[in-house]
This record gives sequence, C-alpha cells and structure tokens, in this order.
Amino acid sequence: MKRNALVAQSGGPSPVINASLQGVIEGCLAHAGQIGTIYAAWHGIEGVLLEELIDMTRQRREEIGLLRRTPAAGAVGTCRYKLTEGQEQDFERIIDVIRAHDIGWFFYIGGNDSMDTAAKVSALARERGVELVVTGVPKTIDNDIGDAEFRIIDHTPGYGSTARYWAHLIQNVNEENRGMCVSEPVAVLQAMGRKSGFITASARLGDPNREMPLQLYMAESHHTLESLRENVNRQLAKDGRCIVVVGEGFDVGSVGERHDGFGHIEYGASRTTAAQEVVNYLNEKGLAVRGQATGQVPGVLQRGTSIHASTVDIEEAYQVGRKAVEIAVADGTGWMATILRKPGSAYQAFFDKVPLQKVANSVRFMPKSWITKDGLDVTNDFIRYAAPLIGEDWPPIVLKGGLQRFSRFDLRFVEKKVAAYTPVRFRA
Repeated sequence: MKRNALVAQSGGPSPVINASLQGVIEGCLAHAGQIGTIYAAWHGIEGVLLEELIDMTRQRREEIGLLRRTPAAGAVGTCRYKLTEGQEQDFERIIDVIRAHDIGWFFYIGGNDSMDTAAKVSALARERGVELVVTGVPKTIDNDIGDAEFRIIDHTPGYGSTARYWAHLIQNVNEENRGMCVSEPVAVLQAMGRKSGFITASARLGDPNREMPLQLYMAESHHTLESLRENVNRQLAKDGRCIVVVGEGFDVGSVGERHDGFGHIEYGASRTTAAQEVVNYLNEKGLAVRGQATGQVPGVLQRGTSIHASTVDIEEAYQVGRKAVEIAVADGTGWMATILRKPGSAYQAFFDKVPLQKVANSVRFMPKSWITKDGLDVTNDFIRYAAPLIGEDWPPIVLKGGLQRFSRFDLRFVEKKVAAYTPVRFRA
C-alpha cells in the first residue's frame, strides 16, 4: 500500500542543500509504486509542528529541476528549532501530523542535531505503533559531522562549495593586499566554524603552493591574540604584508554572544566579531610596519551563494538525497545516507548508510596531523583531502534578464487535518 512522504530541512543552509532536496523528491517520484504524495514542511520541523505542508507532487517539474541551481534554503525554508528532552508534546504533535497525513516516509536534511531528532522520531513512531521510515540526509558547511577516522562520513554536502568560496576569496584578497600593503598591510578575515577549523583551513586551497603570506587560525590550534600578533609581526618583517584567516570561534574574550535555537553561539548576531577584535588588537598594539590592519567578515555569504558552488558538491548532494530514498525503501527506518571515499590517490566517492544513532550529536574536528606544528597552516594531507571537493568547473547558472533564476514553488499549504498547535518553544 502506498504511503505519503515528508521531507524537511533543519539548521543553517548550504549552497547545495536544495540539491539534496531535489534528490529526495525525484527519488520518491521514482518509487511511485510505494510512495504517494510528497510533502515538504515549510521551514523545517516548525512546519511539521504547525502542519504547514506543501504538496511537492503538484509543483512544476521545471521548478524542481532548478533546485540544484538554487542556494540556501529559500525554496521550502529551514529553521533552528531544537527538539530535546522535556518537549514530549512536540514529539507527540509530530506523530499526530504524520498519522493525519498518512506519512510513511520521513526524510530529514540536516546536521548532527537533526540526525538526533530523526532518531528520536523514528523511535517514538515505533513505540506508538506507527509505520514510519525515517531516513537522514547529511548537511553542514562546517564538515564537523562524524568521527576522527572519517568512517561515518568522509565530508558533508555543503563543505566543498564553502571551501571553493574561500579558495577563490583568498585569491582575490591576495590581489587587494598586494596592492594596498603600503597602507593596509594586514587583511583579517573571519570564517565560519564554531569549534572546528575545516572552513578556515580551506582558505589554503586558494594557495596550495604556499606563495602568499597567509596565516590560518583554526579552532584546534588554540592560538591567542598575543601569539597571533607575534606571528603577524614576524610575517610582516619577512614579507611586508600578511593575510590572516580566523575561525569565528577564535578566543578574543566575550563578543556579546547571542545564541540560536539550537543553543549554539550565533556569531553573526553577536555584538562584535573575532575578526574585528583581532583588527582592534593589532592596531592598538602596533604593527611591525607602517599602516594598519583591516577586517572583513563574509558571514552567511559563504554558505548562500550559488555562483561559488562546487560542481562536485552539487552532484554529491543530489546523489546522497537519492540514496536516502533507496535506503528507506530497501532497509527501513533508522539510517542516514552517507558519502565515503574509495581508497587510492584518485578521488572517487561512493554512497552508503550509517545508523542515525551513530551520527546523532557526533562532532568531528580537524585532525592534528593535518595542522602544521606552529598551528598556522595545514599540511599537504589536508590539501589532498579537500582539493577534489571544490571541483574544477564553474557551476551552471541559469540567468533570466541578466539575473539568476532560482526555484520558486507554489507555497500554498495543504488542508490541515489536526487541531491548531503552539510549539513548546513558541510559548511565553
């Protein structure tokens, strides 16, 4: 008997999250004998709680096809609504909505917190006697899901595109810094990544032969403002200029932290930034050459622009979405689709599955062996790991009237079948 499918997104978006969404939708359409209507939750799990569901089977195929060309999460929305212990009413509400709309397949696109939620929904459905197959689809630009051995997942969809953004950004910043170094010798940039340094490290991909005066301050290096200034002045004495990339979690003391719905620090909403504090410190303490330090914070631009998306990342994000549907149909509930790497010097990915419980709340950091002894750079092993992920070609961008053409759906919600509900975290 056919059962309906529900797909939802969670957490911060990525340049390729919609490619995974397209993979799930088209994977479900390919199993029309088992999967009926395909619903998307408007703004992730909040859309499930509020019963705001979009019928994807009625959308124009052209719009679905444009998903892999559409960055961020504007197509069906995402959210940072965290489901934790003590929110039993929310979990019961999810089951009520699933029952009301005859959902037999639930696909959740997100990071480690989302995989934890997916695992809990799968377990609760089993307890309540609801036939529901829950399958996770990985996503995070931080690349911090998994284990130290890279056996759970080799890399997450979204990371390759963000790494490509930084590779290109550093190339351009270097040209600016070369030209302006007599008055602005130090360029400070801030990369995303709260506690892991994969994004900061990716800046090296723009200069794999180490020709630039580039210093990388990854979270795992544990440098301080004092050691940073010493390193910068040493570089200035040698080259007359320096490019500094700091992770957003670089320890500068309090930045007036604000937190998102998952409880994580949301640096883009905080009072100041690590980059600005580094700039302030360098200018106040003084540089070894004339001029001053300047700072730039790309912010969400690094995860929300399609022009820098990696063609490798787009294709893998799509395929891991398709794989999630294959896993659901063949293996049942409680799995996440994953991307792994075949042995050998030539890069080749393959897709497999791992238990949701194994992924839930997992955290991965930059291996120490990939960080140079001085904590200012990455080794060639990291370059060999990350370089294939950024691809070699420009992504195909659809233009109309000179502007990018993104996917746009009919966002009318389907008829509601259960009583109105206020999510626990919405209550005063």
